[in-house]
Amino acid sequence: VIVGWLVGVLLGFLLPVLGPLAGGFVAGWIARGGIWNGAKAGLLAGLLGAIVISLLILIGGTVLLGAFGFIAGLGASILIVLAAFIYQGILSLIGGAIGGALHH
Repeated sequence: VIVGWLVGVLLGFLLPVLGPLAGGFVAGWIARGGIWNGAKAGLLAGLLGAIVISLLILIGGTVLLGAFGFIAGLGASILIVLAAFIYQGILSLIGGAIGGALHH
């Protein structure tokens, strides 16, 4: 899952749609156990990426703007996790299912 997350983050900067798919694929390939375990590993890799980004925004907002930055960062973090679950999580889930199917 961690390796899949790293691949997704690194490729996500260059290719926003292909990054989560590739990260999910790598996580699904490593996870083994077929399509379902690959899909779960890909989804988890995508969600870990969203949580890390949210924490960085929360910390950065607090450091730069104090209490107002914390509140703004918290709101942005919640939106990012929800949006990332839909976007990054689903793409990573699809990539993980493909990786799990090909590895199985």
